[in-house]
Amino acid sequence: MKHITLFLLYCLCLNIVSSQNIEGAWTTTESNDEGYQVEHTLIFTASFFSEAIFEKEGGKFLGTKGGSYSINKDVLDLTYEYSTKGTEIVGTTKSEAYMLNIDNLELGHLKWNKVDNGTPGDLFGAWLISGRKRDGEIVQRDTSGPRKTMKILSGTRFQWIAYNTETKEFMGTGGGTYTTIDGKYTENIGFFSRDDSRVGASLEFNYELKNGDWHHSGFSSKGNPIYEVWSKRIK
Repeated sequence: MKHITLFLLYCLCLNIVSSQNIEGAWTTTESNDEGYQVEHTLIFTASFFSEAIFEKEGGKFLGTKGGSYSINKDVLDLTYEYSTKGTEIVGTTKSEAYMLNIDNLELGHLKWNKVDNGTPGDLFGAWLISGRKRDGEIVQRDTSGPRKTMKILSGTRFQWIAYNTETKEFMGTGGGTYTTIDGKYTENIGFFSRDDSRVGASLEFNYELKNGDWHHSGFSSKGNPIYEVWSKRIK
């Protein structure tokens, strides 16, 4: 009986560890039909996920999909809010078996390598844009509607996505690596759906957390001044 109890406790602990360790960023590379190396980057926060697909050399954007997820033992229930690979999956939930082994993840037909576990970034999580400063005043934006701009960050990787859950429209995305050092948030662009020429650029912003919101200011990739407020996504 003692051995059985210890085994059950071990299995329970293993399941808890798996649930926690899936959070962060994962990456894998495969060859496409043209022989190009294609990189997949997958970010999991506590409740949300996003996968970005782009050519490893040059960062040409190839696709993205994501939404929310939950874990049921060794199965991931993935509920899609956006997809460039076919809008028919938007609004549906797909159950995928997965296997987690320390720094490796088997999901779908791919084997993923861990990039980070959500550290060291201050901004790990999923965020929705909730305000912009105009004429010196912050104008609030409703985050409960179908049109969303979400930014999802692991400890070292980021991706933003603009989409509409009602119309299933995808408006754009971009992402790469980031750092948060001494109040400076720096994005290094690895892919950008609207303009491949932006790949390789680095953008530095001021950032501050105020009452749980992320205040973000500086200049956009086009050189325009911006001041945005992002709120942590709950649902």
